[in-house]
Amino acid sequence: MSGEQELGITESKEHNPGDWYAEVVQKAGLADYAPMGGFIVTRPRGYALWEGIQSALDGWFKETGVQNAYFPLFIPESYLEREKDVVEGFDPEVAWVTQGGYEELEERLAVRPTSESIITPFIARWVRSHRDLPLRVNQWCSVVRWEATDTKPFFRTKEFLWQEGHTAHRDHEDAWAETMRRLDQYERLYTDVLAMPVLRGQKPAHDKFPGADTTTTVEALMPDGKSVQAGTSHHLGTSFAEAYDVTYADEDEEEQLAHTTSWGVSWRALGALVMTHSDDQGLVLPPTIAPTQVVCVPIWQEDTREEVLDYCGELVDDLEAAGVRVDLDDRDERNPGFKFNEWELKGVPLRIEVGPNEVSDGEVTLVHRPDGETEVADRDDLEGAVEEALDTVYAKLYAAAEETLESNVREAESRDEILGTIGRHGGYVETGWCGEESCEAEIKEQIAAEIVMVPLDDEEPPVHDECGVCGETAERTAYFARTY
Repeated sequence: MSGEQELGITESKEHNPGDWYAEVVQKAGLADYAPMGGFIVTRPRGYALWEGIQSALDGWFKETGVQNAYFPLFIPESYLEREKDVVEGFDPEVAWVTQGGYEELEERLAVRPTSESIITPFIARWVRSHRDLPLRVNQWCSVVRWEATDTKPFFRTKEFLWQEGHTAHRDHEDAWAETMRRLDQYERLYTDVLAMPVLRGQKPAHDKFPGADTTTTVEALMPDGKSVQAGTSHHLGTSFAEAYDVTYADEDEEEQLAHTTSWGVSWRALGALVMTHSDDQGLVLPPTIAPTQVVCVPIWQEDTREEVLDYCGELVDDLEAAGVRVDLDDRDERNPGFKFNEWELKGVPLRIEVGPNEVSDGEVTLVHRPDGETEVADRDDLEGAVEEALDTVYAKLYAAAEETLESNVREAESRDEILGTIGRHGGYVETGWCGEESCEAEIKEQIAAEIVMVPLDDEEPPVHDECGVCGETAERTAYFARTY
């Protein structure tokens, strides 16, 4: 995935989604494969998308009392061992450093798979009194999990970028409110920034984060029928506080154990974004996150070149002044058709076409990226027309993703129905579940689908009276799906 590539997508999203996805990521200039298996190089256009996610989340975090910090990449093995659940949960995926320079280290250092084990000890140092709570820190960083899987840029890589928030609270209720606050923000990221509806719930007990009381999740459905774990927020209870002695003195000077949380979104969100909206012409981006929201393409003959370019220059200046991220493609060596295709490939949401007719009529032609819809707007109302067009593009993308989600949640009453529905349609299958992991394992063995979530409210009665797998009394409603 390197070097200059031929323009245009040759694979089909419908018939060969894996190769299609890799081609879009490559030709739209988002990423390249690194020389080491399992790693990628994020190109500037791809990183700009990550910066858009960072900008949105970072602002929301800070509005709710979170401060950014940074902790070491390496974690002493003794720190990991203090929380046995973490060791058992991550050990197969941990990369270890055993030598520094020419000297063997006295203690192995883990390359962080997550940072509870290095952050919580410092939270324990910083918290002394109830007045220090709640304490909220977040770091933007990379983590490494040495998974033995094929590389899929942004979806599956050994190293990936993410944010991880870590907080300490006085009691269960405050920690749970924090858990929900972050889950709400993750849902907001997808619905308000990425134009993607999500399902929200919690992981079954056997699939929660190691050491957590509860793992909550937002799940996004991809067009190929697979689910993406799009963000998780963990209520950790007191397990990490006990392991790392996170205590505080209450109002009566009595020592109390703190309750902690952690929560994170990775660049898997970028993979979900690309997979959800893009098409056989290339990348499709919502205007909220697109590095370039509008491109102006002049169309001229030699005798109209100067007036068309001057007109376009004025348009671009006005849009820039209005805060629109806009480019002017005035390259002489490329014809308009090539430019149209290239900007469609790169996912720019809105194209402005300007020829001598637009100049003489005081108009602009606007072309929507998702579907090629064309509209003509007055030059004098340029900013308003562009703003409205960008809003329309976002609404189109969200509506299409919403239709995909809503039409791919199906109910099943029996094991055969679960297997048959997932086998034929993919998507989510809603069924009753007795709560036994063995029932999930049976489906997983047959068709590689798992319980991606159960409803958040423990008091909510299950939709079905019986477990769809074993027929015993249903304790919960479960959503089965194949996953990335």
